[in-house]
Amino acid sequence: MDKKYIECGKIINTHGCKGGLKIDPWCNSAEDFTALKRLYLKFKNEFIEHTVTKASVFKQFVILELKEIDDMEKALSLKDETLYAARADFSLADGEYFITDIIGLDVIDSETDKVYGKILDIINRGASDIYVVDTPNGERMIPAVNEFIVEIDINKGVKIRTIEGLLD
Repeated sequence: MDKKYIECGKIINTHGCKGGLKIDPWCNSAEDFTALKRLYLKFKNEFIEHTVTKASVFKQFVILELKEIDDMEKALSLKDETLYAARADFSLADGEYFITDIIGLDVIDSETDKVYGKILDIINRGASDIYVVDTPNGERMIPAVNEFIVEIDINKGVKIRTIEGLLD
C-alpha cells in the first residue's frame, strides 16, 4: 500500500451542471475535508492530482469543484470513485493517528504483554471508535476509550487494559 496518500472521501454524486461533485467525506469532519487544496484520484497505480477550486459543507456532505473537472459528463464518470489526499496535507496533533496506520497493529495486554490479536477494522458510530480485533477466539470489539486503550504506538502496537469477557 502506498503510504504517501490516504483515502479521504468518496464521490457519491454530481452537483449542478458544471462539474460539481457531492462527496461523502471520510475525514474527522466535513470541515477538515474542505480545508484540502488538492485531492487525488487513483488511475491504475498512479495518483492524479486535482486542484480544489471550491468546497463547502452541505449537511454531512461536501460540495466540491475541481479545476480539472469542468462539465457534467466528466463529473458523472467519477461517481463512486475514492478521493485521496497527501498525508503531508494533514497536521496531526500528538496522540492522533490515521485509521489506516492503526489497522493491522497487534493488540497487547499492558500488564502481561500477551498479544491478543490484530486490529482488523475501526468502526465509528459517534461517541467513540470501536476496534475490531481478530483473536484466536474470533472477532472481538474493543471501545477505543481511555478505560481500555492505554497506549498506541504505531511501531509496536496498541496496549490495552482488559476486563473479563472483553476478549474471551
